[in-house]
Amino acid sequence: MTTDGVRRALSFDELVTSSERRLLRLGLMLTGGVHSSEDLVQTVFARAHRKWDRISAVESPEAYLRTMVVNEFLSWRRLLKSREVPLAEPIDRPSEEDIGSRQAQRDAAWRLLAGLPRQQRAVLVLRYYEDLPDDEIAEVLGVAPGTVRSNAARGLAALRTHLPAEEEH
Repeated sequence: MTTDGVRRALSFDELVTSSERRLLRLGLMLTGGVHSSEDLVQTVFARAHRKWDRISAVESPEAYLRTMVVNEFLSWRRLLKSREVPLAEPIDRPSEEDIGSRQAQRDAAWRLLAGLPRQQRAVLVLRYYEDLPDDEIAEVLGVAPGTVRSNAARGLAALRTHLPAEEEH
């Protein structure tokens, strides 16, 4: 906002600078890999640049880009071929804890998410990672809120079937 209360439109470069990290994290949660996330976001930025006159006029260009990232993920055939399983990348900082165990848990979580249909995965990422309410998720995906809730329920049910049963003590 400017001093006279009028919203100043961000330049494309300013929007890229302010939203790139968040979009890369979203891409990572969707794709499961840093390089795939970078490819996904780069593709979206290239498309957004061509449509910048229209995008800069919307109320929330960053939300628009988030929607573009999710839609690109849902339609991007080369990202996750059915035989590929994305694995979380290792953390490069020393720790006292058992890194092997933590990495195994993280990889197992990525495999479970990768096993879900794309729309269910997108719903769960937008709900639990982006912390969006169902109506905003529905808007991003272009579906009804009830579809969001049913996709979330199906996705969570599928994840639960693959979780090991807790041992009783």
